[in-house]
Amino acid sequence: MSKKSGFTFIDLFAGIGGLRTAFEGAGGRCVFSSEWNKFSQQTYEANFGDVPEGDITKIDENDIPDHDVLVGGFPCQPFSIAGVSSKNSLGRVHGFLDETQGTLFFDICRIIKAKRPKAFLLENVKNLKSHDKGKTFKVILNALREQLGYDVHYKIIDASTQVPQHRERIFIVGFEEPMDYEFPELEDKRPKLRSILEKRVAQKYTLKDGTWNSLQRHLAKHKAKGNGFGYSLADRKGIAKTLSARYYKDGAEILIPQRNKNPRRLTPRECARLMGFPDDFVIPVSDNQAYRQFGNAVVVPVVKEIAKSMIQCMQHGKKRITIMDYVK
Repeated sequence: MSKKSGFTFIDLFAGIGGLRTAFEGAGGRCVFSSEWNKFSQQTYEANFGDVPEGDITKIDENDIPDHDVLVGGFPCQPFSIAGVSSKNSLGRVHGFLDETQGTLFFDICRIIKAKRPKAFLLENVKNLKSHDKGKTFKVILNALREQLGYDVHYKIIDASTQVPQHRERIFIVGFEEPMDYEFPELEDKRPKLRSILEKRVAQKYTLKDGTWNSLQRHLAKHKAKGNGFGYSLADRKGIAKTLSARYYKDGAEILIPQRNKNPRRLTPRECARLMGFPDDFVIPVSDNQAYRQFGNAVVVPVVKEIAKSMIQCMQHGKKRITIMDYVK
């Protein structure tokens, strides 16, 4: 990879393009994208001018363009380690294909195997590391390191230094060659929630009496049982809880207090800001779909810094000396 030239990447499980926004911001050019959800495809097209390919399981890896970096926020599905019935997808019946058969992570592996990108970045919920007592993550690392031969690094990062939201996600970085890579130290900006709030908000975002009363009863019920479930009134001078894809239901995890009124939900634009998307990011879908989309998205500024650190590492040739180098 030339120090002066840009780099190419592909965007898998693309959602609405949070990873693409970040990697383009780091100087990359997207040459392929895949996303099966039709509403996410609409938002993606409105912002990037092209419609992602559909179901990744039906895409031939050999039809995907060559690229420098593979990026993907793959869904965390249950990993079936035993009892695999079909083992012939790539003409092999052993190794990581057995362990990850039937999962979407398998599709990332087959694409990496076929295209051998110089690097990859994968993103997932932080619980991926502890899922099934660590067995799932062990399978993933084994596939990436032992079966595919990549130098793999991972870290759980809280985005609250970049956006006013507590949001922990695991990032997995891999290089085709051994690299002295370190995740970037993010500048501690600690923005306040009030910085992303709109000054004028339509009445429709204020909770109706029925919804608000129901949430209060729900909280009281669980509080009596000693549970922590219920709604959360956000502090404008602090940070919000994690925005989830279920936010469209009642907004319970992040409610904005209002004087002499029921609390309100965040608007879709505020959700976009909470995830670090620029204000010119187009939201062409309904509010409910927008809530789902931003709840599933990545925090753009965090990924942009990781992308820049990856490219700098590759461009400056920070190759780690291994025993094989001495043998040569």
